[in-house]
Amino acid sequence: MSARPPQPPAAPERAPGASPGASSGAPPRPVPAPLSDRSRALALAVIATGTLMVILDGSIVTVAMPAIQEDLHFSPAGLSWVVNAYLLAFGSLLLLAGRLGDLIGRKRVFLAGTALFTAASLLAGVAGSPAMLLAARFLQGVGSALASAVSLGILVTLFPEPAKRARAIAVFSFTGSAGATLGQVLGGVLTDVLDWHWIFFINLPIGLVSLVLAHPVLPADRGLGLRAGADVTGAALVTAGLTLGTYVLVKAQDNGWTSGATLGLGALALLLLAAFLLRQASARTPLMPLRIFASRGVVGANLVQVLMVAAMFAFQIILALYLQNVRGYGALDTGLAMLPAAFAIGLLSLGVATRLTARFGERAVLLAGLALLTGLLALLARVRVDSGYAGYLLPVLLLAGGFGLALPALTGLGMSQARGDTAGLASGLFNTSRQIGMAVGLAVLSTLAASRTDSALAGGAPRAEALTEGYRLAFAVGAWLMAAAILAALLVLRRSERPGDAAPQAGPGGAAAPAP
Repeated sequence: MSARPPQPPAAPERAPGASPGASSGAPPRPVPAPLSDRSRALALAVIATGTLMVILDGSIVTVAMPAIQEDLHFSPAGLSWVVNAYLLAFGSLLLLAGRLGDLIGRKRVFLAGTALFTAASLLAGVAGSPAMLLAARFLQGVGSALASAVSLGILVTLFPEPAKRARAIAVFSFTGSAGATLGQVLGGVLTDVLDWHWIFFINLPIGLVSLVLAHPVLPADRGLGLRAGADVTGAALVTAGLTLGTYVLVKAQDNGWTSGATLGLGALALLLLAAFLLRQASARTPLMPLRIFASRGVVGANLVQVLMVAAMFAFQIILALYLQNVRGYGALDTGLAMLPAAFAIGLLSLGVATRLTARFGERAVLLAGLALLTGLLALLARVRVDSGYAGYLLPVLLLAGGFGLALPALTGLGMSQARGDTAGLASGLFNTSRQIGMAVGLAVLSTLAASRTDSALAGGAPRAEALTEGYRLAFAVGAWLMAAAILAALLVLRRSERPGDAAPQAGPGGAAAPAP
């Protein structure tokens, strides 16, 4: 009997939302050769460097704000837009940028974002007027959204093996968490020794090196093509909703939480986002396939991250304000005082988190990290005007190492649903939830601290004591937010989830099929 002729290959998996016959006649895309460990290490270094540049820029700018106001003659209200212009662009474009990476290629989006951010940094550095600086900051926000949104998507496709992915995520997480503290130190040095223009010029060599290295070492990916997610209506709805929501949060302290502007615009933002979700449920080629929410790990990680990042605003910003406004530290001294926290984060994220995750799972490591952070904020809520650094603050700062446990675990859970066609979307979603947490923390905790301080001043308290009362309230609320994050992790995340668990495969109609 003659041998059975070879069977034709199975049809490639169709893009989410595409019609059944849309890709049946298309030739299969070539599978790229696997990268060597050295190439993947270089690619991780490029991604981490790009992330470091964005994080550095955010913390450096806050240190240099007084110098910028004096030199460019910003009004107090106008000065806030040096930060708000960036946040508005960054927060509103993360989700769209992440999905764009899936559609046209994550490498292309990363390169475009890094190039735009670098060019905008040059424009900000030479700015001679408020309008020019604000325009540059908006462009920086666009560039950082493009680059940041796809970074995790590139990382999880580079490291499919669970152990190597966990180590790569630990490096990536440490870069982001320690970069903020490094930015405070570097911002103080550059502003004091040179001038504020150099806080933007410092991005130029970092950005150029990233671009030069990224082109050869990052894997090329063609993407699904715009037809696989060309939902113009959905893109308009989500961008408008996130832009408006970000604006409401950054202006809530000025307008008041119960003002007509805050309530009205906030309701409109929620309606736009609800309309976006309804659109995604019915669109033929959705911008955001809703199957990504089928994983409890993804949903839980993003929810926990919003609460954790909102709470950590009290540590990152309120503590710096306490050191400067109550204890009389300068910008450089404040950055140096925060360095032990960065060392603790690095020790746990790079040296401990990966091994603990391999043994106990991401959920357990996350809970341990959140418990340390809850203790950190609860102890800061007892700070006094005369609390010494060595005797009180330094031991408390070491508890910030919990962030080195929590963030890698959260990142692994948040990217647990990432596949080749949705890795950019998962990355954009995870970064968007982080940005929402930052905006909520900024709006809520700063408002509460200012209100308590004003009440104490009205009651005749000395300025230092009044400020400390406001900061203590912010720390206490941050501790409660962290406790809520622990509760959310216990209720939503499954005990059995581990790094590298297979993501549910798409079933008929794009829905997620149960994991085997």
